Amino acid sequence: MICSMTRTILALAMAAAFGGHALAQTAPAAPRLKELVTVTSEIVRIGDLVENVGPAADVPIFRAPDLGQTGAVQISRIADALRPYDITGVDTGGLTEVVVTRLSRALTSKDITDRIARAFAGQYGFGDWQNLAVILDRDIRTLHVEPAITGELVISRMNFDPRTSRFDIAFELPGSTLSWRAGLRFTGALSETVEAATLTRSLRIGEVIKASDVTMERRPKTEIRGDGVAVDQAIGMAVKAALRSGQALRTDDLIRPLIVQRNEAVTITYEVPGIMLTVRGKAVEAGALGDVISVLNIQSNRTVQATITGPGRVSIAATGPLLASAATSANTIDQATPTQ
Repeated sequence: MICSMTRTILALAMAAAFGGHALAQTAPAAPRLKELVTVTSEIVRIGDLVENVGPAADVPIFRAPDLGQTGAVQISRIADALRPYDITGVDTGGLTEVVVTRLSRALTSKDITDRIARAFAGQYGFGDWQNLAVILDRDIRTLHVEPAITGELVISRMNFDPRTSRFDIAFELPGSTLSWRAGLRFTGALSETVEAATLTRSLRIGEVIKASDVTMERRPKTEIRGDGVAVDQAIGMAVKAALRSGQALRTDDLIRPLIVQRNEAVTITYEVPGIMLTVRGKAVEAGALGDVISVLNIQSNRTVQATITGPGRVSIAATGPLLASAATSANTIDQATPTQ
């Protein structure tokens, strides 16, 4: 009897000391609504939307959005769906709707064209796949397939006509039902590309290319007739003919910029150790820096060959005829300056 009373007293004492904490630990948490939900299946279950609902978590209540899509479910609809399962007192956290996203694996247009390029790389005379441009006959929207499908597209059929560069290719995605429904057949054309300096604006004949006038782009190889050029090779060069914006540059399109124009007045310089002579002249032809052109000595009316040294300036070699002209007539010399 005494032992029984003792045990009862001890039990009451422990309940008084620890009972409140124990109750707090064992009391079930209240159901609470989720704000953002992601699902992978075609249906949305109670547990996807509400936490702490026990065995009812696996009960399906809504159809999920399409793969890769997002939808919103109003709180009132969720409450109506939960009522038959006696789930009440849900903490909504002030929400008015729950956003549900169905996960997917997205196959973009770039994914498709890259796969086509890899399929033809190294065949039919083509090089690396990164250099192949794929032009499809129709626009491709992003295709969403099951998120668990991680394999690569597998070629089921592939044809190519080298005369027209046209292709017809079909893929399969093992394990994916949705890709089979969508039909992964594509037609279009292939071309090999190269990197080339391309104009960002139109240029007039003889205009000098600035850094802002050119950029590197991939262009069809057939468009680059001859040798393409790099950006740093093009900057500072002049164009032989008028070129349009977006045109890829070739070596044959470029010349060194003309710094002396035909019929332009120039200063002719003749220099030997101890003396430098300068006379007035007129360029018989245009030229760039370093070019040898014909120049008319205005005083002697004789034509000499001179090298362009700068804008409006040319020089002649010691063997040129200017020395004899200058020595026989002081009138031909505009200025004679002893060198230091």
